[in-house]
Order: sequence, then structure tokens, then C-alpha cells
Amino acid sequence: MRKPSDTNRGHRAGAAVAALLAGALTLTACSGGDGGKKDADEGGGPATGSTVTLPKLNGTELEVAAVWTGTEQANFKKVLAEFEKRTGAKVTFVPAQDPIINFLGSKIAGGQPPDVALLPQPGAIKQAVDKKWAKPLGPDAVKELSKNYSQGWQDIGKVDGKPYGVYYKAANKSLIWYNAPVFENAGAKEPKTWAELLTAAQAVYDSGVTPFSVGGADGWTLTDWFENVYLSQAGPEKYDQLAKHEIKWTDPSVKQALTTLAQIWGKKDYVAGGADGALQTEFPASVTQTFTGGDQPKAAMVYEGDFAQVNIGETKAKVGADAKVFPFPSVGSTAPVVSGGDAAVILKDSKGAQALATFLASPDAATVQAKLGGYLSPNKNVPDSAYPNETQRTIAKALIKSGDDFRFDMSDQAPQAFGGTPGKGEWKDLQDFLKNPKDVAGTQARLEKDAAAAYGNGG
Repeated sequence: MRKPSDTNRGHRAGAAVAALLAGALTLTACSGGDGGKKDADEGGGPATGSTVTLPKLNGTELEVAAVWTGTEQANFKKVLAEFEKRTGAKVTFVPAQDPIINFLGSKIAGGQPPDVALLPQPGAIKQAVDKKWAKPLGPDAVKELSKNYSQGWQDIGKVDGKPYGVYYKAANKSLIWYNAPVFENAGAKEPKTWAELLTAAQAVYDSGVTPFSVGGADGWTLTDWFENVYLSQAGPEKYDQLAKHEIKWTDPSVKQALTTLAQIWGKKDYVAGGADGALQTEFPASVTQTFTGGDQPKAAMVYEGDFAQVNIGETKAKVGADAKVFPFPSVGSTAPVVSGGDAAVILKDSKGAQALATFLASPDAATVQAKLGGYLSPNKNVPDSAYPNETQRTIAKALIKSGDDFRFDMSDQAPQAFGGTPGKGEWKDLQDFLKNPKDVAGTQARLEKDAAAAYGNGG
């Protein structure tokens, strides 16, 4: 199964994020720009309420490739339709297969690359640059990025200091969703720390409901658990070092994070179906089984990003009422903010492709899709009111409020052989650890062996 953080789907934000998700703070979003300064003859002119001026592109045809399907694809096509309306260009969406780098390789080999592609990992952007496929962003797109994005989001779209990627879509992956009636029946409270999470879990267990649902059949969910614990506990500097394999997986900080995870994964009665059941549960089912079954669901809580709302929507639970959310609790001194995302990268440099990248970097494009739901933008100038419900708004505000204090999904930064392949590398090693959480040292050794092979360095 494709990892939602790659298509749907870190520093720290700590208490601020917790307060935001409690609805205590608001973000004043603004829209600006010099949209009306250009003459209509010079460009397409700004649409009413727009923040960016685009050129006239009548007769221009563009292709945009992404792995998005279903509602996600349909909603993005509405964004492309807005670009067409403003510029006169014709844009065709090209459905891509995963991994998209392989798909693009075959298109480029056949002499038919799309003009723009949405790439799901920083590593994929670097690969596209190294292969000389990607073209640098022009001054208009760079101007929009500098106006609308924190430095951290600008930087992860750069390769060797040069901007190539516009992060159009993001995921807040530091969230735990919970069954509100179960919490109420158990007298459990939303936790802010790991210790409080364990206390809430015990209260839920004592009330007769298994505390956690874990989608262990999809190894990426386990890497996400690890990353949140590790970022909060070891801190951003160590996180960056481990992400680059500059320190080994046998490091004491990894031992500490695995030992902490074992406080939940190692308690058979805390995980729905035990380890064996979790390893047979795919991510969508891990969410839906938390919000079905009346007052006796299979579990009370499920960890994953904002995209879990899509799966909650397949149940009768109402987000914000029956299904609520709290930020991943702080394990160390601050709560983690781990993110994922998709970046628009130009493969065929042209006035039209640059204009589309500029549009995708503006609040205008993101606002169109935000209103449709199931979407999160790292663009800080998207109005809070664009998001369709309070839960989505608070998740978006938490991400924006973190500013540069976030870290990108570690496994998405790793070579695919280690951090992105079912049945191999980190995914498999953490699945084995879920099955035997007492084997911390053995797990570390296997992780280090697999990482060293994939990264080609000794740590």
C-alpha cells in the first residue's frame, strides 16, 4: 500500500501545538502581494480576491503528473481548472504510478516528460535534480515561496541551495485520534505528556476497551510512531543526524526510543489483537475499527496524521464530536511536529510551467483545495477560514504555528531501500520489533545493518 504521507499524508512546537489543537490559539492569516500592479496586457491579471498575477497563456498546453487518485485527484483538478481560468492555458492531469520517480524515468526515456510533477519526498527531488530532470524555479515562484512559506519549508525544496520544489501539500503527522465516548466513559483526559498518555491508556483499559489500534501490516505507520518518540526524546539535532545516518542506529538514543515504544507495543492487552493482530491490520482498518462498534470498539485511540480523517469519514463517527484529536504527547521536553508533503517540481522549463509553479506557491491555489477538505497546506497565508471544519483548522494552525520548528518524516528522507520498501529495511525491522518488543538490541543491530547497506556509509 502507498504511504499516505507521500500523497495524502520536524524541530519542535511543543506547548504551542497542544494549545492550538485545544483551540486556544488562532492564527491570523493574511493574503498579500502586488496582484493588481501588472497591466492586464502584460499578464492574465489578478482574479477577484487573488494575491498573484499570472501571465496570459492562451494556446499553452501543460501536463501535470502525480500519484493522486479518487477525491484527492478530483480536488486537485479543480485547482488546475482555476489556473486555466486565470491564464487561458490547458492543463492535463497525468495519473502516475508509484514510485513516481520510476514512472517519470520511463516518460523521460520516451521523450514525453510531464511539464510539472508532484514529488513526495525530499529524496525524490534530489534524485530528479541529480538525473538532470528537474529545472530550477524562476524568480516569480521564488518570490511567492519567500512570501508565503517559512524558511524550513523553503529549504526542504532546495537541492545544493537552489530552489526546485514548491511544497503544495503537507501532512501533520503528530496527532492521535481518539473515540470521544470511550474516553468519556473511562474518565480519561487528553494527555500532554507520554506519562499522561500511559495513564489515559490504563483508564481506557480498566473501562474494558483496548487502548490502541496499530496498523502494523503497513510498516510505515511504525516508522511514524518511532519518529515522533525519537524527535521529542532525542531532540532535533540527533533526529537530523539519524535521518542522514551520521549516527548509527545502535546509538543509545535509539535504544531509549525503542524502549519507550515498548511501553505500549510490549503490553499485549494495550494493542488491538495483540502484536499478531496489529501485524495483520492495514492502516485504513486501524482507523475504522477505532470508530465502529458502538461503546465497544476494538480500540480507543489510533495514531496517525491529519489524513486519518478520510478513513474516519468511512464510519458513522463525526469528526470533532465522536472522533477527536490531540497532538502527539511530549516524550522529552517538547512535543514533536513531524510532517510530510508533496512538492511541485518543473521538468520542462517554460513560461507556462513556471507560471503553474508560481500559482501553486500562492495562497490562491491552496485555498481552492483547502475548502474542499482532506487537504493541508504549509502555505502560511492560506486563510484559516478556508478549511471546512474546526478540527481541520486547528490541525492546519498547529502546522503553521510551528514555523521552522518541524522535521520532515525521517523515513521519507532515507533511501527507499531502507525507509520506503514493504517487507524490507526499517519497515520490516520495526514490524519485527512490534512482534518482539523485548529485543531492543537485536532490533538496533538489524536497523543499523540495513541502514548502512542502503545509505552506503558506516554511520
